[in-house]
Amino acid sequence: MPDVRLASPQGKWILFTTVLGSSMAMLDSTVVNVALPRIGRDLDASLSALQWTVNAYMLTLAGLILLGGSLGDQYGRRKLFVIGVVWFASASLLCGLAPTAGVLVGARALQGIGGALLTPGSLALIQASFHPDDRAGAVGLWSGFGGIGAAVGPFLGGWLVDGPGWRWVFLLNVPLALLCVPVALRHVPESADGRVHGRFDILGAVLGALALGLVTYALIQGGTVAYVVGALGIATAVAFVYVEKRRPDPMLPLGIFASRQFSALNLVTLCVYGAFGGYFFLTALQLQVVAGYSALAAGTALLPTTALMLLFSARSGALADRIGPRIPLTVGPLLCAGAMLLMLRIGKDANYLTDVLPAVLVMGVGLVTLVAPLTATVLASVDTTRAGIASGINNAAARAAGLIAVAALPLLTGMGPEAYRSADAFNAAFRRAMPICAGVLVVGAALAFTLVRRPAPGCRRPECRTHGNVTSPPLEPVSRT
Repeated sequence: MPDVRLASPQGKWILFTTVLGSSMAMLDSTVVNVALPRIGRDLDASLSALQWTVNAYMLTLAGLILLGGSLGDQYGRRKLFVIGVVWFASASLLCGLAPTAGVLVGARALQGIGGALLTPGSLALIQASFHPDDRAGAVGLWSGFGGIGAAVGPFLGGWLVDGPGWRWVFLLNVPLALLCVPVALRHVPESADGRVHGRFDILGAVLGALALGLVTYALIQGGTVAYVVGALGIATAVAFVYVEKRRPDPMLPLGIFASRQFSALNLVTLCVYGAFGGYFFLTALQLQVVAGYSALAAGTALLPTTALMLLFSARSGALADRIGPRIPLTVGPLLCAGAMLLMLRIGKDANYLTDVLPAVLVMGVGLVTLVAPLTATVLASVDTTRAGIASGINNAAARAAGLIAVAALPLLTGMGPEAYRSADAFNAAFRRAMPICAGVLVVGAALAFTLVRRPAPGCRRPECRTHGNVTSPPLEPVSRT
């Protein structure tokens, strides 16, 4: 039985290295958007290259994150965590040194592989290391510190872009990894799940990632070839479902969708996190390209959203425990939709207090209302023995939704390859994009109101409540020892 106490020196070191490791991946999911205009100018990149800078990372991360958790359970969570940190840092170094946009996109895809190895292991190590009496406290601290990291990410990214340069958004991960790895090797005990055997669904992981990649390519590149590539992507997705149905140990056990509640919640997840992915990608550009904000000002402008999540998510979760998830999951997306429509006030020389802050605050209230109840209800919609895989599927669905949104919105709004270089052109497309995102959120609210019925028993997991990452829900370990 795990016996490390939270107050012990070893317990503090375990908490330190797991927070540091997970923060590397979490920061990269929030800071890169702020750096995109400068990356585009320095590397003479088109809008599609900027889309791929975001999506290459999300593609490999979403496609492989379930597999990463299984590998850690089999071969050792500390080992996979350390490999993930080293891989992630090495790819970050390549990102920071990238001479062209193509090299940067390839390095970002490698970063996503590292994130898929690192992200599931961080919380799993805490669950497997600490004494049961201290586990909830350790998870709460891990989640809280991680939320703070997500909150300061855009601010830190903006400061780096305006100061030493956008390359340091990536290079900063190298010294963090050099600090994280020795601590993990010295102080974190190894753990594995003896019930897990050595068969892994490599084919399923490859087919899933390939299907996402082909559909994303079709949406970003456009033109006649997009129809052929898109059809191949759909065919690959069908093959993925066929393989998962027939394999004895699939990466994505389709039987879990027999729960109508779980299926409905993942439809809601696709809608809300798809809208959020498009919103955060385009808003960071809008603030800089159109409103004339610096990278630091653009990153700082969005801080109130995450701050509200950190401060009030626990109260929102407690309220959902009392009244059930249906109302929060209906009202939350509607508030976020309203925030996106308020974002239409952002134009040239936008005033922060009157044009930006109201939308940011309403978005924060919407996320507070939505995120904790959604996470808790997902975990409560299946048997407790399957909570980990349910969380992993929900996390991957959120990331895939953001990936598709970043690929599709520029196509749907008529953004040309050079749109981000022209304030007028980008502003016109942004004004078409926000109503689309708001409409997707309204669909998510309608699905929640129609399909989410059964009140969830209370989620007592601290990671449900203290959560600051706006790009994906928290990830529960697949198994515990």
